[in-house]
Parts: sequence; C-alpha cells; structure tokens
Amino acid sequence: MNHPMLLPRPTSVRRGDGSFLLDDSTALVAAPEVRPEARWLQSALRPATGLDLPLADRADRAVELRLDDGLGPEAYRLDATPQGVVVTGGDRAGVFHGCQSLLQLLPAAVFRRAEVSGVPWAVPEVAVTDAPRFAWRGTMLDVARHFMPKHDVLRFLDLMAMHRLNTLHLHLTDDQGWRVQILRYPRLTEVGAGRSESQRGATADAPGDGRPHGGFYTQDDIREIVAYAARRHITVVPEIDVPGHSQAAIAAYPELGVGGGPSEVWTRWGVNPHVLNTEESTVAFYRGVLDEIMDLFPGPVVGVGGDECPTIEWREDPRTQRLMRERGLRHEHELRSWFVRQLGAHVAARGRRLFGWDELLEDEVPPGTVVASWRGMTGAVTAARRGLHVVSCPDDQVYLDYRQSDGPDEPIPVSIPITVEKAYAFDPVPAGLTPEEGAHVLGGQANIWTEHMDSPRTVDYFAFPRLCAVAEALWSTGERRYEEFRPRLEHHLAHLDAYGVEYRPVTGPHLWQTRPGIPGRPSTEAEREAFIDVLVAGIKDPTP
Repeated sequence: MNHPMLLPRPTSVRRGDGSFLLDDSTALVAAPEVRPEARWLQSALRPATGLDLPLADRADRAVELRLDDGLGPEAYRLDATPQGVVVTGGDRAGVFHGCQSLLQLLPAAVFRRAEVSGVPWAVPEVAVTDAPRFAWRGTMLDVARHFMPKHDVLRFLDLMAMHRLNTLHLHLTDDQGWRVQILRYPRLTEVGAGRSESQRGATADAPGDGRPHGGFYTQDDIREIVAYAARRHITVVPEIDVPGHSQAAIAAYPELGVGGGPSEVWTRWGVNPHVLNTEESTVAFYRGVLDEIMDLFPGPVVGVGGDECPTIEWREDPRTQRLMRERGLRHEHELRSWFVRQLGAHVAARGRRLFGWDELLEDEVPPGTVVASWRGMTGAVTAARRGLHVVSCPDDQVYLDYRQSDGPDEPIPVSIPITVEKAYAFDPVPAGLTPEEGAHVLGGQANIWTEHMDSPRTVDYFAFPRLCAVAEALWSTGERRYEEFRPRLEHHLAHLDAYGVEYRPVTGPHLWQTRPGIPGRPSTEAEREAFIDVLVAGIKDPTP
C-alpha cells in the first residue's frame, strides 16, 4: 500500500517511507487502564496473522497503547515508525478507535477469521491524529419487523465499531413483533414475538407470504449484546414504541387496547390504526416494562417512540373521551403527549432521559427529551430552537431502507433513491441555526427499517456501503468532497469483502440480491417532499 486509505477520514495524516512488520517478535504493551483494548486488539489480529502478540510490560518491538487525556474524548493519535507503533487515546474509546485505524492500515486479509499465509503484516510509516465531530454517531436497527438473531446483532456491532459508530438504537417493539423478554409480562414474548405471516411487497394490496416469523432476545441475550457493545465503546439505546406501533403488545394483553377486544400480531406494513388505551393501568404496565428495560440497558437514554399514532380509536371511544375530559385535554394529540409525559417522568426518576421521534414536538415535550428528527430536518430546527437536544436522521438522506438507485433491479424499491453520494452529503446540523442552536445537535444516525429485509444478508445489502458514507459524515471534520471519498471507499470495500459483508456493488445488485416480481412503492422527490410537508406542518418553527 503506497499510502493510508482510512475510512472515516482522519483529521490529519503524515506519511513516511518506511514500515513496521508485525511478526513473532512483536508484543503488545498497554497501560493497565487500556488492557481491555489490548486484549480486544489481540483477538482482532490473531486469527488472520497467526501471531501470538503477547501482552508485555515492555518490548523492543511493540504495538503500544497509551492514554493522554489532553487529546479529548474519543480522540486518538497513531504513530507508526520502523521501530514500532504507538496508539494514544484521549480515553479508552480513543485508544479503541486508534486500534481500528491500525487494522485498516494492514492488508485487508486481516479481517478474515482464519490464518492467511504469505501476507507480510506491515504497517506503513504514518502519523495520524483524529477526533470525532459528533458525540452521537449512530445506527437505528429495526429488529421488530424482521427479527435479527443475536449472533448477527453482535456481527453488526463489530461492523459499526469498524466505522467508529458509537450508538446502536435498537427498535425492539412494533405492531409486528415484541423482541425483548419482560419477566413480569411473559405473554409479550410468548404471544407477541411471533406472527402468522408477513406482507410480501410494499403496496397496500400486497399478499401475505404464508410463512410464520418471529423471535426474541432473552434478558441474558440483551445483557450479552449490551456488554459486547460496551467492549467496543458502543452504547445501546432501547426503544419501546408507544402509544402507537403497539399491536404486538395488545395481542399479548388485549386489555391494553382500546375496547379491550382480542387482536393478533399484525402481519401488514404501514401505519396501524390500533393503538394503546390510556388507562392508568396501561401506564402502570409500561412503567413496569421500562423498569426492566432500564435494568438491562444502563445507557443514559431510553426510547419510547411517540411516532405515527393515529387518533381515530381515541376519538371514537367514549371511555377515552371521558378520560380526556377528566384530564383537561382538548385534543387527542394532547392525549398522546400526556401518555408520553407519564413515562418520561418515570424514566427521569431513574436518572435517564427520554428519546423519541419528532412527532413529540406537536405538543408539550418532557424536559430533557432527545428528539430524533426523521421527517426531513424540520424537527431538528424546531427542537434545537426550543433548547432540546437533537439526533438528526432525515428520511431523505439516511433512511437506508430507501432504494439505492432508479435502476429497475433494486429489490422492493421504496420511496426516493438514496445513493452513496447522497448519504455522504448528510450534515446533522441544519442550515439556518445559530451556533448556539446548532450546539443542541448531538449528532445523527442512519435508520434501517426492515420491513423488506428478511435476513442479515439483506440488511448488509441495504446498509453497505451507504453506512460507510454516513459514518464519515458523522466522524470527520472539515470539508468533505465525494470525489476524495470515493477512492478511499473503493479501497475499503476490500475490508468488507474480507469480513464477509454482502454490500451492494457500485454497478448494481447481484442477481441474488434482486427480488423480481415483488412490488415496491417508489416515489419522486416532489411526491416525497409534498407528503412530508403535510406531516410536519404542526411542528414547523415560525422563526425565519
């Protein structure tokens, strides 16, 4: 390799002419505080290289890991000379990110899981300094529409870590499935974790596939996922979506629904008119759910959704109307806000913050809430101007379930095309904010909704390489040009090949990645913009 082709792009790179060869005499030297990172690096290097790379207090030929808190959170410096390699981090996360860059400096075969012979494991002489632009660099993974087995979630975490992404937002519940074990309410998974079939295609009249689908994570599974993520300096943010997107819970416990009648786990895609009732008993039920969720997920933020909550059942239900009058609520949207605020107070009492979609901005938002702006960037502008923290995830830039081109072979094409280049142009800070308002933007995330992704292979296809582009948009500082990014991405694809990622080729999908005969729901830019404009009319900030 003539020069480093790192992705995400680091803050600065200075290249030399020499190299350092990892061989049988090479050891790892690490300060006590970063021994976990050293052990992780051993586990990453040993399979392909076949080298022991023992931990030592000192060595003549070493990869050394150090801390320097003057570098700042998650920042690192990597210095490789013919005498050795030193990775210095501002904290443990910075050391870990530096180790990820070290892996990328080696031949791509380092990402294989069995020993590769005949490869010189040479690190080019280089001095890298780097630090992230944003603190929240995330991916939302929907495991409710299609369940992703634990093994594949762990693999996805490794791929996130490779790209310096540090937040996994797990969408754990929806109309089509409940994916996390709640001990006090066992029917949530006994009933809610499976459905009789799935909609085959994106149109309203698409047939069912006749194939049952389901799965869930035990609490031990969740603890393992959270610990595995933490070892890679990734925070897992759970989402329990309420009061809409809740039919799986209602199927398990019909008393949660409006009217209390029987229900089934939903087998269709789209927005479901069936929602939770707002009885005190239902609020208490979800307080119990969130207590177990907060015991399992130690991170500071807990998601409760709050999105796409039709109000027709509430409007037509006499009992709900009586509750609204008793609570002094004038409109059904206020009832959704009331429900979310009850849970927000409970979460806050445990020292956590609420995380929800930008529909929350239509009414009173609990203090400290982090708002995910998904319907374009309108929510980001409004929330930031209200002094709320924002995670930007606009559908027209980072919804990775959207089709990747206008080509006829794109599988089940949904909405507008989001190309790699378009994803690369993503900026979480919307135009028009003052510096003080822009400081409320924590960062951004790409969202992977899995209605049409029925296997981890399909998730690979939709996520990569677009997630590589989003990762750089969230990490790298300074001007970004796609023309400069593209050759580094082409080089990086060899890493994904070695790792076994079934990404979408630049030239279009492989034959086996297409889904001929299954209808999508494509739209034009103008159609999508008109649709979103209607949705966000109630949250637009009047400030010019």
